[in-house]
Amino acid sequence: MARYTEEELKEKVHNGFIVEYPDEMTEGYRKALIVQLMVQADTELVSAPAYFGAAKDAPSTNTMVSATAIIQDELAHANIAYRLLEDLGLDKEQLVYGRQPHEFKHPYGFDHPLENWAELVVANGLYDRAGITLLGDVFKNTSYGPLKRALVKVDQEETFHLRHGEMWMKRLANAGGEAKEQIQRAVDWMFPMAVEWFGLPDDMKRHSGQLDYKLKGMTNDELRQTWMKSTVPLCEGLGIDVPAHWSEDEQKFVLDFAFPCQYDEDEKRWLFGEGQISWEAVFERWKRRGPANKQFIEAIQDGRGFRAQLAAA
Repeated sequence: MARYTEEELKEKVHNGFIVEYPDEMTEGYRKALIVQLMVQADTELVSAPAYFGAAKDAPSTNTMVSATAIIQDELAHANIAYRLLEDLGLDKEQLVYGRQPHEFKHPYGFDHPLENWAELVVANGLYDRAGITLLGDVFKNTSYGPLKRALVKVDQEETFHLRHGEMWMKRLANAGGEAKEQIQRAVDWMFPMAVEWFGLPDDMKRHSGQLDYKLKGMTNDELRQTWMKSTVPLCEGLGIDVPAHWSEDEQKFVLDFAFPCQYDEDEKRWLFGEGQISWEAVFERWKRRGPANKQFIEAIQDGRGFRAQLAAA
Protein backbone atom coordinates (compact mmCIF):
# COMPACT_ATOMS: atom_id res chain seq x y z
CA MET A 1 0.00 0.00 0.00
CA ALA A 2 1.26 3.47 -0.91
CA ARG A 3 2.30 5.72 1.95
CA TYR A 4 0.52 8.76 0.54
CA THR A 5 -2.70 9.70 -1.19
CA GLU A 6 -2.53 11.11 -4.72
CA GLU A 7 -3.00 14.67 -3.49
CA GLU A 8 -0.50 14.26 -0.68
CA LEU A 9 2.18 12.98 -3.05
CA LYS A 10 1.55 15.71 -5.62
CA GLU A 11 1.93 18.33 -2.89
CA LYS A 12 5.07 16.70 -1.50
CA VAL A 13 6.91 16.46 -4.84
CA HIS A 14 6.09 20.07 -5.66
CA ASN A 15 7.61 21.00 -2.32
CA GLY A 16 10.84 19.20 -3.19
CA PHE A 17 10.24 15.60 -2.08
CA ILE A 18 12.23 13.03 -4.10
CA VAL A 19 10.65 9.62 -4.63
CA GLU A 20 13.17 6.79 -4.26
CA TYR A 21 11.17 3.58 -3.76
CA PRO A 22 8.05 2.00 -5.29
CA ASP A 23 6.24 1.99 -1.95
CA GLU A 24 6.45 5.79 -1.91
CA MET A 25 4.50 5.97 -5.19
CA THR A 26 0.78 6.15 -5.71
CA GLU A 27 -0.70 4.16 -8.58
CA GLY A 28 -1.10 7.36 -10.59
CA TYR A 29 2.55 8.30 -10.07
CA ARG A 30 3.71 4.81 -11.04
CA LYS A 31 1.63 4.78 -14.24
CA ALA A 32 2.86 8.24 -15.31
CA LEU A 33 6.48 7.25 -14.62
CA ILE A 34 6.13 4.02 -16.60
CA VAL A 35 4.76 5.90 -19.62
CA GLN A 36 7.66 8.37 -19.45
CA LEU A 37 10.33 5.69 -19.09
CA MET A 38 8.79 3.53 -21.81
CA VAL A 39 8.95 6.33 -24.36
CA GLN A 40 12.51 7.14 -23.28
CA ALA A 41 13.66 3.52 -23.51
CA ASP A 42 11.96 2.75 -26.82
CA THR A 43 13.24 5.97 -28.42
CA GLU A 44 16.84 5.22 -27.48
CA LEU A 45 16.52 1.63 -28.64
CA VAL A 46 14.97 2.27 -32.04
CA SER A 47 17.38 5.09 -32.84
CA ALA A 48 20.15 2.45 -33.07
CA PRO A 49 19.00 0.64 -36.25
CA ALA A 50 17.81 3.95 -37.70
CA TYR A 51 21.30 5.42 -37.29
CA PHE A 52 23.07 2.24 -38.33
CA GLY A 53 21.72 2.27 -41.88
CA ALA A 54 23.15 5.73 -42.55
CA ALA A 55 26.37 5.12 -40.63
CA LYS A 56 27.43 2.77 -43.41
CA ASP A 57 27.63 5.89 -45.61
CA ALA A 58 30.26 7.45 -43.33
CA PRO A 59 32.96 9.27 -45.35
CA SER A 60 35.90 7.67 -43.50
CA THR A 61 36.88 4.98 -41.02
CA ASN A 62 37.12 7.57 -38.23
CA THR A 63 33.63 8.89 -38.88
CA MET A 64 32.28 5.34 -38.98
CA VAL A 65 33.84 4.78 -35.55
CA SER A 66 32.18 7.95 -34.23
CA ALA A 67 28.80 6.90 -35.62
CA THR A 68 29.14 3.41 -34.17
CA ALA A 69 30.01 4.91 -30.77
CA ILE A 70 26.81 6.96 -30.92
CA ILE A 71 24.79 3.83 -31.70
CA GLN A 72 26.37 2.00 -28.77
CA ASP A 73 25.55 4.95 -26.51
CA GLU A 74 21.91 4.84 -27.58
CA LEU A 75 21.67 1.13 -26.80
CA ALA A 76 23.22 1.74 -23.37
CA HIS A 77 20.76 4.56 -22.70
CA ALA A 78 17.89 2.26 -23.63
CA ASN A 79 19.20 -0.35 -21.21
CA ILE A 80 19.26 2.23 -18.39
CA ALA A 81 15.59 3.13 -18.91
CA TYR A 82 14.50 -0.52 -19.26
CA ARG A 83 16.42 -1.32 -16.07
CA LEU A 84 14.50 1.42 -14.23
CA LEU A 85 11.28 -0.11 -15.57
CA GLU A 86 12.33 -3.43 -14.04
CA ASP A 87 12.41 -1.70 -10.65
CA LEU A 88 8.73 -0.89 -11.24
CA GLY A 89 7.85 -4.53 -11.85
CA LEU A 90 8.16 -4.80 -15.64
CA ASP A 91 10.18 -7.46 -17.48
CA LYS A 92 12.98 -6.00 -19.64
CA GLU A 93 13.22 -9.12 -21.83
CA GLN A 94 9.52 -9.00 -22.56
CA LEU A 95 9.62 -5.28 -23.31
CA VAL A 96 12.40 -5.69 -25.88
CA TYR A 97 11.63 -9.10 -27.35
CA GLY A 98 7.99 -9.76 -26.50
CA ARG A 99 6.21 -6.83 -28.13
CA GLN A 100 5.05 -6.42 -31.70
CA PRO A 101 6.72 -3.61 -33.73
CA HIS A 102 3.66 -1.35 -33.59
CA GLU A 103 3.56 -1.60 -29.79
CA PHE A 104 6.81 0.32 -29.27
CA LYS A 105 6.32 3.94 -28.17
CA HIS A 106 9.13 5.86 -29.86
CA PRO A 107 8.53 8.97 -31.98
CA TYR A 108 7.20 8.37 -35.48
CA GLY A 109 10.29 10.02 -37.02
CA PHE A 110 12.48 7.08 -36.02
CA ASP A 111 10.38 4.76 -38.19
CA HIS A 112 12.03 6.24 -41.27
CA PRO A 113 15.28 5.01 -42.79
CA LEU A 114 18.14 7.49 -42.83
CA GLU A 115 19.59 7.13 -46.29
CA ASN A 116 22.94 8.92 -46.21
CA TRP A 117 25.51 10.59 -43.98
CA ALA A 118 23.81 13.99 -44.26
CA GLU A 119 20.56 12.57 -42.90
CA LEU A 120 22.43 10.92 -40.03
CA VAL A 121 24.14 14.12 -38.91
CA VAL A 122 20.94 16.15 -39.27
CA ALA A 123 19.24 13.53 -37.09
CA ASN A 124 22.03 14.08 -34.54
CA GLY A 125 21.59 17.85 -34.82
CA LEU A 126 17.77 17.93 -34.68
CA TYR A 127 16.51 14.70 -33.10
CA ASP A 128 19.24 14.42 -30.48
CA ARG A 129 18.62 18.08 -29.66
CA ALA A 130 14.95 17.21 -29.13
CA GLY A 131 16.04 14.38 -26.88
CA ILE A 132 18.33 16.66 -24.87
CA THR A 133 15.54 19.24 -24.59
CA LEU A 134 13.19 16.64 -23.16
CA LEU A 135 15.66 14.79 -20.95
CA GLY A 136 17.37 17.98 -19.80
CA ASP A 137 14.02 19.17 -18.49
CA VAL A 138 13.45 15.80 -16.81
CA PHE A 139 16.92 15.87 -15.22
CA LYS A 140 16.36 19.35 -13.84
CA ASN A 141 12.84 18.77 -12.55
CA THR A 142 12.08 15.09 -12.01
CA SER A 143 10.89 13.96 -8.60
CA TYR A 144 12.15 10.40 -9.24
CA GLY A 145 15.63 10.09 -7.74
CA PRO A 146 16.94 6.99 -9.63
CA LEU A 147 16.11 8.61 -12.99
CA LYS A 148 17.70 11.92 -12.03
CA ARG A 149 20.96 10.18 -11.16
CA ALA A 150 20.92 8.03 -14.32
CA LEU A 151 20.48 11.06 -16.55
CA VAL A 152 23.84 12.55 -15.54
CA LYS A 153 25.61 10.04 -17.81
CA VAL A 154 22.90 10.06 -20.49
CA ASP A 155 22.87 13.85 -20.90
CA GLN A 156 26.66 14.03 -21.19
CA GLU A 157 26.69 11.45 -23.98
CA GLU A 158 23.69 12.95 -25.79
CA THR A 159 25.54 16.27 -25.81
CA PHE A 160 28.36 14.55 -27.69
CA HIS A 161 25.83 13.28 -30.26
CA LEU A 162 24.46 16.78 -30.69
CA ARG A 163 27.91 18.33 -31.14
CA HIS A 164 28.75 15.65 -33.68
CA GLY A 165 25.65 16.58 -35.66
CA GLU A 166 26.29 20.32 -35.46
CA MET A 167 29.91 19.96 -36.54
CA TRP A 168 29.05 17.85 -39.56
CA MET A 169 26.06 19.97 -40.54
CA LYS A 170 28.40 22.97 -40.62
CA ARG A 171 31.07 21.09 -42.53
CA LEU A 172 28.67 19.87 -45.22
CA ALA A 173 26.85 23.20 -45.47
CA ASN A 174 30.16 25.06 -45.87
CA ALA A 175 31.19 22.62 -48.60
CA GLY A 176 28.29 23.85 -50.70
CA GLY A 177 26.97 22.12 -53.79
CA GLU A 178 25.41 18.69 -53.40
CA ALA A 179 26.62 18.37 -49.79
CA LYS A 180 24.68 21.47 -48.72
CA GLU A 181 21.67 20.40 -50.76
CA GLN A 182 21.60 17.08 -48.89
CA ILE A 183 21.58 18.93 -45.58
CA GLN A 184 18.74 21.13 -46.82
CA ARG A 185 16.70 18.13 -47.98
CA ALA A 186 17.20 16.39 -44.63
CA VAL A 187 16.18 19.49 -42.66
CA ASP A 188 13.12 19.91 -44.89
CA TRP A 189 11.54 16.70 -43.59
CA MET A 190 13.19 16.35 -40.16
CA PHE A 191 12.49 19.87 -38.84
CA PRO A 192 8.67 19.55 -38.94
CA MET A 193 9.02 15.96 -37.71
CA ALA A 194 10.85 17.16 -34.59
CA VAL A 195 8.35 20.00 -34.06
CA GLU A 196 5.59 17.38 -34.07
CA TRP A 197 7.64 15.22 -31.69
CA PHE A 198 6.73 17.43 -28.70
CA GLY A 199 3.06 16.54 -28.99
CA LEU A 200 -0.23 18.34 -28.56
CA PRO A 201 -0.29 22.13 -28.11
CA ASP A 202 -0.88 23.15 -24.51
CA ASP A 203 -4.39 24.47 -25.18
CA MET A 204 -5.45 21.02 -26.40
CA LYS A 205 -3.78 18.83 -23.78
CA ARG A 206 -6.39 17.42 -21.43
CA HIS A 207 -4.22 15.88 -18.74
CA SER A 208 -0.60 16.11 -17.67
CA GLY A 209 0.31 13.51 -15.10
CA GLN A 210 4.00 14.12 -15.68
CA LEU A 211 3.58 17.76 -14.64
CA ASP A 212 1.23 16.90 -11.77
CA TYR A 213 3.76 14.47 -10.31
CA LYS A 214 6.73 16.67 -11.22
CA LEU A 215 8.23 14.09 -13.56
CA LYS A 216 9.03 17.00 -15.87
CA GLY A 217 8.89 20.77 -15.52
CA MET A 218 7.95 22.31 -18.88
CA THR A 219 4.82 22.02 -20.99
CA ASN A 220 4.81 20.73 -24.57
CA ASP A 221 4.81 24.20 -26.07
CA GLU A 222 7.56 25.40 -23.74
CA LEU A 223 9.69 22.42 -24.76
CA ARG A 224 8.95 23.09 -28.44
CA GLN A 225 10.02 26.71 -28.05
CA THR A 226 13.21 25.69 -26.23
CA TRP A 227 14.09 23.36 -29.10
CA MET A 228 13.40 26.01 -31.77
CA LYS A 229 15.38 28.61 -29.83
CA SER A 230 18.60 26.77 -30.65
CA THR A 231 17.64 24.89 -33.82
CA VAL A 232 16.39 27.81 -35.92
CA PRO A 233 19.51 29.97 -35.37
CA LEU A 234 21.75 26.95 -36.05
CA CYS A 235 20.15 26.32 -39.44
CA GLU A 236 19.91 29.99 -40.38
CA GLY A 237 23.60 30.43 -39.54
CA LEU A 238 24.42 27.68 -42.04
CA GLY A 239 22.29 29.18 -44.79
CA ILE A 240 19.74 26.39 -44.41
CA ASP A 241 16.08 27.34 -44.74
CA VAL A 242 13.67 26.36 -41.97
CA PRO A 243 9.88 26.90 -41.91
CA ALA A 244 9.93 29.01 -38.73
CA HIS A 245 10.94 32.51 -37.66
CA TRP A 246 11.24 34.71 -34.58
CA SER A 247 8.24 37.00 -34.07
CA GLU A 248 9.07 40.25 -32.31
CA ASP A 249 5.37 40.91 -31.75
CA GLU A 250 4.74 37.56 -30.07
CA GLN A 251 8.23 37.23 -28.59
CA LYS A 252 8.46 33.61 -29.62
CA PHE A 253 9.28 31.39 -32.60
CA VAL A 254 6.40 30.98 -35.01
CA LEU A 255 5.97 28.19 -37.56
CA ASP A 256 5.57 29.15 -41.21
CA PHE A 257 3.21 26.26 -41.95
CA ALA A 258 -0.12 24.99 -40.74
CA PHE A 259 0.51 22.79 -37.73
CA PRO A 260 -0.04 19.89 -37.77
CA CYS A 261 -0.09 19.07 -41.45
CA GLN A 262 -0.12 16.13 -43.83
CA TYR A 263 3.04 14.12 -44.47
CA ASP A 264 3.92 11.96 -47.48
CA GLU A 265 6.13 9.28 -45.95
CA ASP A 266 7.02 7.70 -49.31
CA GLU A 267 8.49 10.98 -50.55
CA LYS A 268 9.65 12.23 -47.11
CA ARG A 269 7.80 15.45 -47.83
CA TRP A 270 5.41 17.64 -45.83
CA LEU A 271 2.36 18.82 -47.76
CA PHE A 272 2.31 22.37 -46.45
CA GLY A 273 0.02 23.55 -49.25
CA GLU A 274 -2.81 21.28 -48.15
CA GLY A 275 -3.31 23.18 -44.89
CA GLN A 276 -3.85 22.04 -41.34
CA ILE A 277 -5.07 18.58 -40.40
CA SER A 278 -6.53 17.35 -37.11
CA TRP A 279 -4.45 15.90 -34.31
CA GLU A 280 -6.67 12.82 -34.58
CA ALA A 281 -5.20 12.32 -38.07
CA VAL A 282 -1.69 12.70 -36.63
CA PHE A 283 -2.40 10.14 -33.90
CA GLU A 284 -3.72 7.77 -36.56
CA ARG A 285 -0.48 8.14 -38.54
CA TRP A 286 1.58 7.56 -35.40
CA LYS A 287 -0.51 4.48 -34.56
CA ARG A 288 0.10 3.00 -38.04
CA ARG A 289 3.84 3.52 -37.45
CA GLY A 290 6.27 4.50 -40.18
CA PRO A 291 7.65 2.61 -43.17
CA ALA A 292 10.69 1.06 -41.43
CA ASN A 293 9.03 0.21 -38.10
CA LYS A 294 8.81 -3.54 -38.69
CA GLN A 295 12.28 -3.72 -40.23
CA PHE A 296 13.96 -1.87 -37.34
CA ILE A 297 12.20 -3.77 -34.54
CA GLU A 298 12.92 -7.11 -36.18
CA ALA A 299 16.59 -6.15 -36.50
CA ILE A 300 16.66 -5.47 -32.75
CA GLN A 301 14.74 -8.59 -31.78
CA ASP A 302 17.02 -10.75 -33.91
CA GLY A 303 19.69 -9.94 -31.33
CA ARG A 304 22.47 -12.03 -32.77
CA GLY A 305 21.94 -10.59 -36.23
CA PHE A 306 22.04 -6.99 -35.02
CA ARG A 307 25.13 -7.59 -32.90
CA ALA A 308 26.81 -9.17 -35.91
CA GLN A 309 25.96 -6.11 -38.01
CA LEU A 310 27.52 -3.82 -35.40
CA ALA A 311 30.61 -6.02 -35.09
CA ALA A 312 31.10 -5.92 -38.86
CA ALA A 313 30.67 -2.13 -39.04
